[in-house]
Amino acid sequence: QVQLVESGGGLVQPGGSLRLSCVASGSIFSINNMGWYRQAPGKQRELVARITRGGSITYADSVKGRFTISRDNAKKTVNLQMNSLKPEDTAVYYCNTDGFLRDGRWVNNWGQGTQVTVSS
Repeated sequence: QVQLVESGGGLVQPGGSLRLSCVASGSIFSINNMGWYRQAPGKQRELVARITRGGSITYADSVKGRFTISRDNAKKTVNLQMNSLKPEDTAVYYCNTDGFLRDGRWVNNWGQGTQVTVSS
Protein backbone atom coordinates (compact mmCIF):
# COMPACT_ATOMS: atom_id res chain seq x y z
CA GLN A 1 0.00 0.00 0.00
CA VAL A 2 0.91 3.68 0.15
CA GLN A 3 1.82 5.68 3.22
CA LEU A 4 1.55 9.47 3.20
CA VAL A 5 3.34 11.49 5.88
CA GLU A 6 2.54 15.19 6.18
CA SER A 7 4.46 17.90 7.98
CA GLY A 8 4.54 21.65 8.31
CA GLY A 9 1.27 22.60 9.97
CA GLY A 10 1.03 24.91 12.94
CA LEU A 11 -0.17 28.22 14.30
CA VAL A 12 0.44 31.39 12.32
CA GLN A 13 -0.82 34.96 12.46
CA PRO A 14 -3.01 36.37 9.69
CA GLY A 15 -0.85 37.40 6.77
CA GLY A 16 1.78 34.84 7.62
CA SER A 17 3.07 31.84 5.71
CA LEU A 18 3.37 28.11 6.16
CA ARG A 19 4.73 25.33 3.98
CA LEU A 20 3.17 21.89 4.05
CA SER A 21 5.02 18.84 2.79
CA CYS A 22 3.88 15.31 2.08
CA VAL A 23 6.04 12.33 1.19
CA ALA A 24 4.67 9.09 -0.23
CA SER A 25 6.21 5.70 0.35
CA GLY A 26 5.30 2.06 -0.13
CA SER A 27 4.74 -0.27 -3.02
CA ILE A 28 4.30 2.52 -5.55
CA PHE A 29 4.60 2.03 -9.29
CA SER A 30 3.43 5.49 -10.31
CA ILE A 31 1.61 8.46 -8.81
CA ASN A 32 -0.91 10.33 -10.93
CA ASN A 33 -2.51 13.16 -8.99
CA MET A 34 -1.05 14.64 -5.81
CA GLY A 35 -3.04 17.19 -3.90
CA TRP A 36 -4.09 18.91 -0.74
CA TYR A 37 -7.58 19.03 0.74
CA ARG A 38 -8.79 20.70 3.90
CA GLN A 39 -11.62 20.31 6.33
CA ALA A 40 -12.72 22.98 8.75
CA PRO A 41 -14.94 22.18 11.76
CA GLY A 42 -18.52 21.61 10.67
CA LYS A 43 -17.67 21.77 6.98
CA GLN A 44 -17.07 19.26 4.23
CA ARG A 45 -13.63 18.36 3.05
CA GLU A 46 -12.69 20.50 0.05
CA LEU A 47 -9.99 20.57 -2.58
CA VAL A 48 -7.30 23.17 -2.00
CA ALA A 49 -4.89 22.36 -4.83
CA ARG A 50 -4.02 19.42 -7.03
CA ILE A 51 -1.17 18.74 -9.44
CA THR A 52 -1.00 16.00 -12.04
CA ARG A 53 2.07 13.97 -12.88
CA GLY A 54 2.53 16.17 -15.94
CA GLY A 55 2.34 19.36 -13.91
CA SER A 56 -1.21 20.57 -14.59
CA ILE A 57 -2.50 22.44 -11.55
CA THR A 58 -5.94 23.17 -10.13
CA TYR A 59 -6.53 25.60 -7.29
CA ALA A 60 -9.62 26.38 -5.28
CA ASP A 61 -10.77 29.92 -6.07
CA SER A 62 -10.33 30.88 -2.43
CA VAL A 63 -6.56 30.24 -2.51
CA LYS A 64 -5.59 31.39 -6.00
CA GLY A 65 -2.75 33.86 -5.88
CA ARG A 66 -1.85 32.94 -2.30
CA PHE A 67 -1.04 29.22 -2.36
CA THR A 68 1.42 27.39 -4.60
CA ILE A 69 1.54 23.62 -5.06
CA SER A 70 4.59 21.79 -6.33
CA ARG A 71 5.77 18.20 -6.60
CA ASP A 72 8.95 16.23 -7.05
CA ASN A 73 8.18 13.01 -8.88
CA ALA A 74 11.55 11.44 -8.12
CA LYS A 75 11.20 12.07 -4.40
CA LYS A 76 7.44 11.34 -4.38
CA THR A 77 6.74 14.57 -2.54
CA VAL A 78 4.15 17.30 -2.84
CA ASN A 79 4.41 20.69 -1.18
CA LEU A 80 1.97 23.49 -0.53
CA GLN A 81 3.36 26.96 0.04
CA MET A 82 0.70 29.04 1.76
CA ASN A 83 1.16 32.82 1.87
CA SER A 84 -1.08 35.65 3.05
CA LEU A 85 -2.92 33.25 5.29
CA LYS A 86 -6.37 34.21 6.54
CA PRO A 87 -8.37 32.97 9.54
CA GLU A 88 -10.71 31.21 7.12
CA ASP A 89 -7.79 29.03 6.02
CA THR A 90 -7.88 27.37 9.43
CA ALA A 91 -8.52 23.66 8.92
CA VAL A 92 -6.99 20.22 8.99
CA TYR A 93 -5.08 19.80 5.75
CA TYR A 94 -4.87 16.37 4.15
CA CYS A 95 -2.49 15.09 1.52
CA ASN A 96 -4.05 12.92 -1.18
CA THR A 97 -2.56 10.84 -3.97
CA ASP A 98 -3.79 8.37 -6.55
CA GLY A 99 -1.94 6.02 -8.82
CA PHE A 100 -0.83 2.47 -9.41
CA LEU A 101 0.80 0.03 -7.02
CA ARG A 102 3.47 -2.37 -8.26
CA ASP A 103 0.87 -5.16 -8.33
CA GLY A 104 -1.21 -3.17 -10.80
CA ARG A 105 -3.93 -1.99 -8.46
CA TRP A 106 -5.22 1.60 -8.62
CA VAL A 107 -5.36 3.22 -5.19
CA ASN A 108 -6.38 6.52 -3.70
CA ASN A 109 -4.72 7.42 -0.41
CA TRP A 110 -5.04 10.01 2.34
CA GLY A 111 -2.56 11.28 4.87
CA GLN A 112 -3.36 11.58 8.56
CA GLY A 113 -3.89 15.34 8.34
CA THR A 114 -2.03 18.31 9.75
CA GLN A 115 -3.64 21.20 11.60
CA VAL A 116 -3.26 24.73 10.27
CA THR A 117 -4.52 27.49 12.54
CA VAL A 118 -4.50 31.13 11.47
CA SER A 119 -5.15 33.38 14.43
CA SER A 120 -3.81 36.48 16.14
